[in-house]
Amino acid sequence: MSDILLEQRQGYWAGKFSAMACPCEILVDAVDREPAARLTRIAWEEAQRIERKFSRYRDDNVIHRINTSAGGPISVDEETARLLDYAAECYRLSDGKFDITSGVLRAAWRFDGSDRLPTPSTVATLLARVGWSRVSWHNPVLRLQPGMEIDLGGIGKEYAVDRIAQLLQKRTDQSFVVNLGGDLFVQGPRQDGSHWCIGVDDPGATGQRSVGEIHIKRGGVATSGDARRFLLKDGVRYSHILDPRNGWPVPDAPRSVTVLARTCIEAGMLATFAMLEGTNARAFLETQDVTFWCI
Repeated sequence: MSDILLEQRQGYWAGKFSAMACPCEILVDAVDREPAARLTRIAWEEAQRIERKFSRYRDDNVIHRINTSAGGPISVDEETARLLDYAAECYRLSDGKFDITSGVLRAAWRFDGSDRLPTPSTVATLLARVGWSRVSWHNPVLRLQPGMEIDLGGIGKEYAVDRIAQLLQKRTDQSFVVNLGGDLFVQGPRQDGSHWCIGVDDPGATGQRSVGEIHIKRGGVATSGDARRFLLKDGVRYSHILDPRNGWPVPDAPRSVTVLARTCIEAGMLATFAMLEGTNARAFLETQDVTFWCI
């Protein structure tokens, strides 16, 4: 258990670990240390499995095979195919604003809080390698054009949250929270009938400060925003949310969008879609019949 830290809090255990480049925790209500440790270990193992399989930073997984295929066809397994189907649906629903081939734009953009913007010519060169519409996807065979890549980072963490929640639901009747870097799934209610309480971070605060609370018994929560990843030049703040159709940050996007939905991956999709809508973010969310915070 060297990779996991267990803490007992008031009425529940918190199991902490790191995965997907973020702090993670599993909160389990009204159980002893041993079952809490067992459930946390299950969560840690699943997070590690998903990261190994879908991280673009590795050279031994399906993403690497796809991204180095040089235009050749790649047959993928059922789990990968489901995620590609989901990404294709997100592309369709967002009118091309959500595009898993847009990760190559990271070569131009460094959202480190500085004022260093890329040149339009640099962005234009990379943009020639972006576009799901130019991908051939006929389940289970994917073919990218030479030079193109995919990046599942926009849905991977939320998918991991829901997968872990499904595994824990099969192994405990107790209430729990899966939290991977602020993307959550809550299974409740707690033993005393109460909700779990989750803070909504203030994106303008230098430290941790809440601007609201979510009282939730069951569902997914996800946040998209520019609190930590942005550029600032001549008084203009550039969000890390890029429009894949032109390769530039979405203008006038909210600082932060938090959505409560049935699953974490659904919440993440809607939060990202809202950011991609820019000034229309709130109006978009108001049509979705979900609880949200738009800051």
